[in-house]
Amino acid sequence: MTVATSEMNSLQWTHRYAKLGLPFVTTWQGTPLSDVHWVAQNHSLLQKLGLDESFWATEGVLEALSGNQILNGMQPHTSVYSGHQFGVWAGQLGDGRALWLGESRIGHAHWEWQLKGAGKTPYSRMGDGRAVLRSSIREYLCSEAMHGLGIPTTRALCITGSPDAVLRESVETAAVVTRIAPSFLRFGHFEHFAALGQDDKVKQLADFAIEHYFADLKDQTDAWRGNIYAAFLHQVVRSTAQLMAKWQAVGFCHGVMNTDNMSVLGLTLDYGPFQFLDGFDHNHICNHSDHQGRYSYANQPKIGYWNLFCLAQALWGLIKEEDLAMQALEPYQTLFPEALDEQMRRKLGLTDIQHGDRQLATDVLACLSKERVDFTIFWRRLSVCVKDFSNHSTPMQAWQLVLDLFLDAQPIEQWLDTYTHRLSSQNLQAAALLMLQNNPKFVLRNHLGEEAIQKAKTGDFFEIDTLLHLLHSPYDEHSGYDRYANFPPSWASSIEISCSS
Repeated sequence: MTVATSEMNSLQWTHRYAKLGLPFVTTWQGTPLSDVHWVAQNHSLLQKLGLDESFWATEGVLEALSGNQILNGMQPHTSVYSGHQFGVWAGQLGDGRALWLGESRIGHAHWEWQLKGAGKTPYSRMGDGRAVLRSSIREYLCSEAMHGLGIPTTRALCITGSPDAVLRESVETAAVVTRIAPSFLRFGHFEHFAALGQDDKVKQLADFAIEHYFADLKDQTDAWRGNIYAAFLHQVVRSTAQLMAKWQAVGFCHGVMNTDNMSVLGLTLDYGPFQFLDGFDHNHICNHSDHQGRYSYANQPKIGYWNLFCLAQALWGLIKEEDLAMQALEPYQTLFPEALDEQMRRKLGLTDIQHGDRQLATDVLACLSKERVDFTIFWRRLSVCVKDFSNHSTPMQAWQLVLDLFLDAQPIEQWLDTYTHRLSSQNLQAAALLMLQNNPKFVLRNHLGEEAIQKAKTGDFFEIDTLLHLLHSPYDEHSGYDRYANFPPSWASSIEISCSS
């Protein structure tokens, strides 16, 4: 790896986490790839980072974001963490194929830059440290899809590709995703040092997180007997509960909710065997490797709590008082359902709270599940029907777009009668607007990602850019792009996504 001589004066690099030094991080360099080229560039994120379009053509940038060079100001390193994988303690893990480049600062905002797929690291274990074009496209698009949906997430700046071979289930070509986030700090970072009995390191890590990401907690410790670590745990509990509710509301399945894939900032982290639901199945398992269904759609909220319990155990040496730790942890049991209730009210266009709203949401999901009705299309059609409700002479005529989704109309008709009565207390125009802002027309369905992947393998990257455009504003109509909002083709059900993806 060589140091590029080009200057990027727009970037101010900081290295707050790297300054923790050993044993938290190891200085490292990527393993060069040959004949690298651009696959995708996220222009809107580039602008958010305070950079203009000349960035892409700056000398050394393509090589640096492929792991081949170091730009001035970068200090590449990797971090160590541990974690529970599929409910089993896996011991030491770490950035097996992730390389931190450092942080860029814009005003008071800090953004960590991380390459995924830049080669072996000290934590690669038996892996090759590489990512393939297929998985890189999926992560790039889904990171941005989640952002477009308003769901907290890491971001993706670009993909670079190489003809270098990488062996997965078959031989594929290498790629590197540049990931951006305020922090990539995971539950597993805390678990690692707690498992080693190094509470001083857990404290150092927690103090770092509080100083840089939770500074306002210092003024909120009265409710926690002055224990800032209990306050810290509670804040992670709150953000995780909100995240789980947002996932459930859009039908998002993560697929591999190991504790090392959980962000202390409440961000969606690590995109492997994810899926947005097509036909609604409450027990859907999107990860072909998840033979027991631990990470099914239905289980995600419970796993969120289980993972938080693991984090609480890691912080036990700092909190020390069991009742205080449980006081910080247990509110998840009410915070999550309350957050999901709020998400579902928005999807239903309800601007006030009434008794029976939770049952209304539960009942409609039962109708969807009974016939495996397409989740995204149902909610979007319901939104359109509410928008046009006043244009029809009879209630059932108004719901025809929705009724067409069901073979057995009786259960959904009964639900629609109840829903129509509930809507009678709402301003229909306001309700429809709320629904159209919370029920997306476009999500990253597996078959859309697969189509973009197959074209990219031939060197055609246009479909990636098209999807990025739609997914950045998924609630808009985007006239002329209706095929991207259609029912999935029959072959989509045969797509198998595993952890190696």
